[in-house]
Amino acid sequence: MGIPVRQAVRVGAYLMKQKLARREKFALTLELEPLFACNLACAGCGKIQHPASVLKQRMPVEQALAAVEECGAPVVSIAGGEPLMHPEIDVLVKELVKRKKFVYLCTNALLMPRKIDAFEPSPYFSFAVHIDGMEERHDASVCKQGVFAQAVDNVRDAQRRGFRVTTNSTFFTTDTPQSVIEVLDYLNNDLKVDQMMLSPAYAYDKAPDQEHFLGVTETRELFKKVFAEGRRKRWRFNHSPLFLDFLEGKIDFGCTAWAIPSYSLYGWQRPCYLMSDGYAGSYRELLEDTDWEAYGRGNDPRCANCMAHCGYEPTSVLATLGSLRESVRAVRG
Repeated sequence: MGIPVRQAVRVGAYLMKQKLARREKFALTLELEPLFACNLACAGCGKIQHPASVLKQRMPVEQALAAVEECGAPVVSIAGGEPLMHPEIDVLVKELVKRKKFVYLCTNALLMPRKIDAFEPSPYFSFAVHIDGMEERHDASVCKQGVFAQAVDNVRDAQRRGFRVTTNSTFFTTDTPQSVIEVLDYLNNDLKVDQMMLSPAYAYDKAPDQEHFLGVTETRELFKKVFAEGRRKRWRFNHSPLFLDFLEGKIDFGCTAWAIPSYSLYGWQRPCYLMSDGYAGSYRELLEDTDWEAYGRGNDPRCANCMAHCGYEPTSVLATLGSLRESVRAVRG
């Protein structure tokens, strides 16, 4: 299966509403960052490079909810930093579920034992656990030993309690087709997570490790080999088939970063959560005052090697729901 049927139906209805209103740009998923602090210091992430005064800040629940209502996105991905460090993260999730938003709480899973009793299972809520490889590879990625084992134990505990658990895996030049196949097989068949997301690492300016980001050609070669021999059909991805086609170079898309806006302690980030060309005071200002044509591969050199889902997954979703054939394919997987 691709995107969950309940979510696909709701997003499809939302897209039809936008089409009837003749809106050209709108939010599909909100990338919400209520804090930048984290309990890990991963080599490929630069969030904790913010000043100490900023790392101490926590976004009020009312402010976060206002951003969600403002952009209207049916899906909310709560990231950071580590969201489980936010003292009212359970309150925020409950309020979003009450509004029937599809919520993905991105976490390294280490704090789940302390926090899990504050959450309730729901078809609208998922723990989205970062797993970037098997044990040695994952622990090296997060720069701390023992994290993989703890994350796996905590995922199993959440599953026993009835929670929906998905994973998010980022791959670098240090990964091989075999190492990617191994972790996807493990997550799918052994850990039995509900669905998986994957992304080639983007050259994030603040990241400590700048040497191992994938280029477009490398990304396509990697996933073409990973998906060969029919393997792609046996894995449960939380992606549209067209986005997977995009990763292995079967199709190309333009960037639609406006469809996955990022809202953080600084405001609405231009143009996406991976680049910081200033901030807007409202989602409408972000849409209207950002020169979107200046971004994307072929326009901005910083975008030259980007194939991240924040820019290209929404393009594939729009293409999927604009085609009966692709819509049927997405449901069948």
